[in-house]
Amino acid sequence: MTRKSFISKLTAGTSLLVFGVGVGMGVNSLMNIPQISAFSPQLTSTENNGGNDSSVALIPERRSNNSNVNFVAEVVQNVGPAVVRINASRTVSTNVPSVFNDPFFRRFFGDQIPEMPNEQVREGTGSGFIISSDGKILTNAHVVEGATEVSVNLKDGRVLQGKVLGTDALTDLAVIQVDADNLPVARLGNSDDLIIGEWAIAIGNPLGLDNTVTTGIISATGRSSSQIGVGDKRLDFIQTDAAINPGNSGGPLLNAQGEVVAINTAIIRNAQGLGFAIPINRAAEIAEQLIAEGKVNHPYIGISMVSLTPQNRQRIQSEGFRISEDEQGVLIVQVSPNSPAARAGLQSGDIIKGIGEQNVADAETVQKAVASSRVGNDLQLRLKRNQEDVNLNVTLGILPTN
Repeated sequence: MTRKSFISKLTAGTSLLVFGVGVGMGVNSLMNIPQISAFSPQLTSTENNGGNDSSVALIPERRSNNSNVNFVAEVVQNVGPAVVRINASRTVSTNVPSVFNDPFFRRFFGDQIPEMPNEQVREGTGSGFIISSDGKILTNAHVVEGATEVSVNLKDGRVLQGKVLGTDALTDLAVIQVDADNLPVARLGNSDDLIIGEWAIAIGNPLGLDNTVTTGIISATGRSSSQIGVGDKRLDFIQTDAAINPGNSGGPLLNAQGEVVAINTAIIRNAQGLGFAIPINRAAEIAEQLIAEGKVNHPYIGISMVSLTPQNRQRIQSEGFRISEDEQGVLIVQVSPNSPAARAGLQSGDIIKGIGEQNVADAETVQKAVASSRVGNDLQLRLKRNQEDVNLNVTLGILPTN
């Protein structure tokens, strides 16, 4: 095996720090991609618009006069009006074979050749939720990716035209604006406080079935993008067994108090009881930047790396890297030219032992440290280079988008 092929296999899930990618996550009818399906969550805004406090969640009073109303029904009654259906259409090329339009060819076959348009409009649906009373809606980026027209169906029957304020492919999040006031708003919770085993309620429009509700529990937290097979995303995910299907993308995952704790985003094909959602704390941060700037600048340092696990160590050594049997940390396999890492003096073969005072045991720790920092900040790296300790500061740059 060549070092090149070894590097590509070994760093498939950990090269996000070098490259920006735009592959949409999840599957809905707009995407027409069969491998992974995506779904949706909800948020609230903290902006003040002309004296109208749009951060107030307009949640109806609970209706507990019916003995059949349990906590799930109360959550649905309260939050349901803030969940929307998003319809997106885009124009795509049909790639008609040139021979069909050849006059010589048509001269012999005439009307037997069907008229084939050069372009075709494709439509898809997803979910979203209202995060401010003045019409801002949070959804997944892949729901509106490449869309030339977006409309939003409210639960009260209104259909409003939507404008995409911004999208971020790396976190699969987007914000849409509709022209309306005094809309019901989904109340945001704190995804950092989630406990494995607590109730989870999903609301969305799976398979075009509007206002569908499913329940389950929080199955796990902190699932890395590489663990669930979407290594092009820079996120940790919440895992749930609440049923989510294509069309749920962008809808809210709620706790028993009716607070949005995550945005339903993806399922793994052929898996049973495995759904994944973006933590609302992370989504709220991205939404604020999309509203303010229309885009998100992600920090990066510019390395490909691999964790020094027993499974990786033997293959690493076979490719010429000198690693002792008890060495711990993260091996830098490649440094991108003209990157922050290159400018700071990092080299292929360096082993990252720590960031600041924190020890580093795996590549995910490095990714999280970079993602949680800001462009222009310095990361203090503790390295081992040829059995010597080296300390370097890396100034984070803006992750390239192409």
